Amino acid sequence: MAIALERSGHRFLWSLRQPPAKDSVGTTSDYTNIKKVLPDGFLERVKERGIVCGWAPQSEVLAHGAVQGFVSHCGWNSILESLWYDAPIATWPLNAEQQLNAFLLVRELELAVELSLSYRSSVSELVMADQIERAIYSLMDDLNPVRKNVKDISEKGRNAMIKEGSSFGTLEKLVQDMVTKHGE
Repeated sequence: MAIALERSGHRFLWSLRQPPAKDSVGTTSDYTNIKKVLPDGFLERVKERGIVCGWAPQSEVLAHGAVQGFVSHCGWNSILESLWYDAPIATWPLNAEQQLNAFLLVRELELAVELSLSYRSSVSELVMADQIERAIYSLMDDLNPVRKNVKDISEKGRNAMIKEGSSFGTLEKLVQDMVTKHGE
């Protein structure tokens, strides 16, 4: 990841966390010394265009206007947040339904670019720097149709939530039906 980010030349925020301990269930933590896990001199070489941090508030980061893309594990919440905030995804599914979500986004809906699409959730495949770099370039390409598709779906989602939108109207009808039935 570090090599790809450095070679890409793009600005970035990288939330880098320690993997969970073998005896724990999914609990990650921040590194006490992040320099120990990065290539020598990496932070100095990218200091003008990149930030490496521990935990970051994903929704707040995606909401920022400077964010133009998102490398994601393709969990459902991450997908919804990225679409809401118009941030196209480069897919890097790790396990469970994330594989299916990534396939759906890339192949069926054309709302993401492929970084990795492994169909074997029990096997961890090594993702090489050149794969990550290609995905970053594709994600950041203004001519990539994925960018327009994500912008369109984000707008449709937001329109559904406004007062006259389909989602708002359906919820309003449900509440009215419940009140009417309860009042009988």
